[in-house]
Amino acid sequence: MSQQINGNDLITLGYPHNELLGIALKINKKRTGYKREEMLQHYAAVLENAENYLDHKIFGKLATAIVSGVGTREEEATISLKEQAAAYSIYGAAQIEAGALKQMNIAMHLPVAVAGALMPDAHQGYGLPIGGVLAAKNAIIPYGVGVDIGCRMALSVYDIPYTHFEWNQHLYQEILFKETAFGAGNGFLKQNRSEHPVLDNQLFGENNFVSRLKDKAWTQLGSSGGGNHFAEFGYLDFEQDDVPLGIKKGRYLALLTHSGSRGMGATIAGHYTNLAKELCKLPYEAKNLAYLDLDSEAGNDYWLAMNLAGDYASACHEVIHNKLAYALGAQVLAKVENHHNFAWKEIWNGTEVIVHRKGATPAGKGVMGIIPGSMTAPGFLVRGKGEANAINSASHGAGRQMSRTQALKNVSKAEMKNALDEAGVVLLGAGRDEAPMAYKDIHTVMEAQADLVDVIAKFSPKMVRMADDGSRED
Repeated sequence: MSQQINGNDLITLGYPHNELLGIALKINKKRTGYKREEMLQHYAAVLENAENYLDHKIFGKLATAIVSGVGTREEEATISLKEQAAAYSIYGAAQIEAGALKQMNIAMHLPVAVAGALMPDAHQGYGLPIGGVLAAKNAIIPYGVGVDIGCRMALSVYDIPYTHFEWNQHLYQEILFKETAFGAGNGFLKQNRSEHPVLDNQLFGENNFVSRLKDKAWTQLGSSGGGNHFAEFGYLDFEQDDVPLGIKKGRYLALLTHSGSRGMGATIAGHYTNLAKELCKLPYEAKNLAYLDLDSEAGNDYWLAMNLAGDYASACHEVIHNKLAYALGAQVLAKVENHHNFAWKEIWNGTEVIVHRKGATPAGKGVMGIIPGSMTAPGFLVRGKGEANAINSASHGAGRQMSRTQALKNVSKAEMKNALDEAGVVLLGAGRDEAPMAYKDIHTVMEAQADLVDVIAKFSPKMVRMADDGSRED
């Protein structure tokens, strides 16, 4: 029997305080075989990608309720969609599922939609598809940003010879376990919490809703979520000198992390999504794209809260990277990081717009970014080309080709172990839902966006730490 999860736990993840919350709580009373942390991770994943859980034996009913709109008042729409959709570009169309295309098509009919693009790692999400880029006129769409606001990549390049890692893997494993914390709801005891200037943000004192999240933010500062979030050591290969980074040609030991704004970001996302749905009555098929006018009080409040969540996500990575560099006695030669669940004010065709990148990497001219593959496939350090048709964007990874449920059904423990062994990767945590074969071929994805980014270096993961909350359906 899983440990008891209460309504506040689920509201923190972003669940609305209505009948959907009741459906979610009933699941926790059943014998699921999951631990508390595993349950919370699944709850978060269902909320973000309900479509992937429709056939799940435990969470299927909840996923069906979310997709069918249970818990929302089906009032008559007061805002109509445009008859003529705004134009958008598609990259790697052959690898993109129909569900993601349908979601993007609906988004481009929004009255505030100006332009869009679909990245080659795109797959169906909740509202805007993951891998969707949408430029809107003076409006912000909470589900166009995503539940994990400011989900982010960060890369540190060390001065340590890569052979040191090869000869001392037990040391690196010990440091990863000691200095990181993973999983939905996880954080640090008070005596082990970190300090950071982000906790002094004035919004914690000015916004009553946000102020209630400060202690949770402090507790989880420097921790990582579940699902596909990770901290991993690997080799970063530069085929030539990179003058802007000050890095010479060669192989370097590096740390790559992926995580977001934790419980605080999810709570902000849930609160303002519900508010947007109350204020912006769109037709049923577009209801999850409800938006807030940036000139409104609600829109301005969300904008400020979103930016705080983004700063907090960055702070989490900073804490993690500082801890690990200190534990290793390493000097950081270069550091690169980027959000991929966020919205920015940018200029499009001479006009200021709000560019939503839900699972997409900023790739303006000369902008550095990181595009990971999987736990066995390489990731890439890139520099944007500033492609206007892509709205200065690129993919945020390889993208899933199997849902978590499909991966649990189709990938055996032996298959996953063989894939890890062949790649020479040590895996700490995770389950078959994050198996390498659940992801698209990163090389195919990179080929599809050759016009969007230049590859600067290749990262090969060798030791991967993830939440120990994956597959338990053996």
